[in-house]
Amino acid sequence: MKPETKRYTTTVGSRTVTIETGKLAAQAGGAVTVHLNDSIVFAAATMGGVREGIDFFPLSVEYEERMYAGGKIPGSFFRREGRPSTDAILTARLTDRPLRPLFPDGMRNEVQIIMYSFSADTENPLDILAINAASAAVMISDIPWNGPVGAVRVGRVDGEFIANPTFPEMDKSDLDLRIAGTREAILMVECGADEVPEDVMVAALEFGHQSIQPLIDLQLKMREEIGKAKREADFAQPDEALQAKVLARVSGAMNDLLDKPLMKMEFYAGMDALLAEVLAEMVPVEGAAGTESAPSLADAKEAFGEAEKKIVRQRILELGKRPDGRTPAEIRPIWCEVGFSPRAHGSGLFTRGETQVLTLATLGTLSEAQELDTLTPIDSKRYMHHYNFPPFSTGEARPLRGQSRRETGHGALAERALVPVIPAEESFPYAMRLVSEVLASNGSSSMASVCGSTLALMDTGVPIKAPVAGVAMGLVMEGGRYQVLTDIQGAEDHLGDMDFKVAGTAAGITALQMDIKISGLSAAIMKEALEQARQARLFILDKILEAIPAPRPELKPHAPRITTVKIPVDKIGAIIGPGGKNIRALQEETGTKIDIQEDGTVYIASTNGAGAELARERIEGITETPQLGRIYTGKVVRVADFGAFVEILPGTDGMVHISQLDSERVEKVEDICRLGDELTVMVTGIDPMGKIRLSRQAVLEGWTIEEAQERDSKKSGGGRPGGGHPGGGDRRGGRPGGDRDRRPSGGGYNRR
Repeated sequence: MKPETKRYTTTVGSRTVTIETGKLAAQAGGAVTVHLNDSIVFAAATMGGVREGIDFFPLSVEYEERMYAGGKIPGSFFRREGRPSTDAILTARLTDRPLRPLFPDGMRNEVQIIMYSFSADTENPLDILAINAASAAVMISDIPWNGPVGAVRVGRVDGEFIANPTFPEMDKSDLDLRIAGTREAILMVECGADEVPEDVMVAALEFGHQSIQPLIDLQLKMREEIGKAKREADFAQPDEALQAKVLARVSGAMNDLLDKPLMKMEFYAGMDALLAEVLAEMVPVEGAAGTESAPSLADAKEAFGEAEKKIVRQRILELGKRPDGRTPAEIRPIWCEVGFSPRAHGSGLFTRGETQVLTLATLGTLSEAQELDTLTPIDSKRYMHHYNFPPFSTGEARPLRGQSRRETGHGALAERALVPVIPAEESFPYAMRLVSEVLASNGSSSMASVCGSTLALMDTGVPIKAPVAGVAMGLVMEGGRYQVLTDIQGAEDHLGDMDFKVAGTAAGITALQMDIKISGLSAAIMKEALEQARQARLFILDKILEAIPAPRPELKPHAPRITTVKIPVDKIGAIIGPGGKNIRALQEETGTKIDIQEDGTVYIASTNGAGAELARERIEGITETPQLGRIYTGKVVRVADFGAFVEILPGTDGMVHISQLDSERVEKVEDICRLGDELTVMVTGIDPMGKIRLSRQAVLEGWTIEEAQERDSKKSGGGRPGGGHPGGGDRRGGRPGGDRDRRPSGGGYNRR
């Protein structure tokens, strides 16, 4: 018997969103599909048991980008989905971040949320649908949760905000803001923007929060009508008496330690020494008398962690003192350097406190842009940023296991921050790859990579619109009290309530990301944080400009120079040749790399100016159209009684009538030239069929084209000045614009 499908519909902005459940995945804890026009995302949420010895909440959120949703076969060797794309990883992270804070504290049951793309219309982005689908699936499931969450994308076109804009609308938008939240507050923000001012960003956040309310109403209605009863879950129960005892024991010593401005390793070493004392006093050796009533090692460590969190937060709220001695708005010392790598195309070293990032830039041709095999209409990108976070950067030793989801997310954020200032392809036809190597980390490494990227691009000589800087903001909030922190370090990120990353130019914001650990954030606090971040950003930009005040006027010596040539589209085949033979030979001969675009734009990349110039000449020669009055030097490719045929351009012949071979009367063509000889001739006629008439006499006597045509007409008895003599010259094959790509490139001619 076919199950009953429940449908719930609401309007977000001007778009209709539908959530269906009941038809699919009946054995999951909760399962839904979310529909927006022809785009569909499925989500299933399931809760399992508790893994033995676990001391954290094991939530996993996975998004599987199924290519069949867009009618595509995956481009991998195996022709099936493999490692998630960057877009899929970012969508999973985007979904995880607003859901995680709403699960009950201390929950230890394993929870898994899996999302699939079932249909992609290439008009509506799927990431926002995924967040709403995950929230609805958990909402109607048997999993304890304090949701729901609503999510929306906000664009701005011609100064007007749009809820859930389409891809075409996003092409015109100066804002790409994704926001998720509850009825009362904002939980997650992810944003790219084209130097949007802070007041506009605040208005966009308020618009977005208002736009998610219908989605929250819809999910509450679903829970009321079809939601399952919540199952009993296992929770870690804190030992409040033990926590009070540990707090009393360490309060004095910990405050004494924090009264000294501490570097990262000093802070952790001091805390570790104090923890060792507590454990020695409170956790006896296993098997000793009286151990039955003593706390476990895990409970004692947890109590110590709670004491550390409480004391650090209290000092920030009551005294305005941070672990390293800074005031709430103070930025750590900064120093910058460019040109660190002599062979890289550009490099920038950015150090802020104990966080250090070296970013290195590489320029390439447009053919080296990254090809994207995803469900979006975007098939490539020419600006790429990659972020690496090795274990030594935090003083650790652990195996390298490839790029983590966190590294992917941080790289994407830094990439998004710089995209608005990258020069257009038309004025700077390069692919750009930047790699940020985190060499030392004590917080804000993603924003340090933004600053390092700006330095590297300017060192390379990329004419960016404006320098970009980034800073990570934090928050400590207890009851009605709160303190916004500028340039947070690792301990403040771990012990605080918010990691709010803001990047931009002096004119406005280019990227924004917010993660919070509390149940929401008001627009007023976000407004304050944005203003504090703006002041910090301006300070950091000054430091960057002290190191390099403007992009270098010239590219670095080892960076490729790209020469641009425009050719007719119908001449592309002549350059490429059969199976790419011609272009390969040309690249090998000139030591260049040549890219040809569909519109006939040719990019010649070379670190050798002479090679690029030679390639340009060859290409212009291959694609040149003969011009009346122009003089060419070419090879004789055929000799007849009435004249000689000269290849004036690769694949293009013209005929020199015997009467035009010399200033004197010529009895035999061979008296002047033979097969393979070079002749310098003028084009004196091109008829409608493409036949070309040439004159050597016009060159010898210095005639103008008018004189040449007049004398040619008299000699031929009033015949057609454009040629037309039987057997007259033409392009190869006798066709106008003939089969040029049948001949090898080169030609061995010199234009004058």
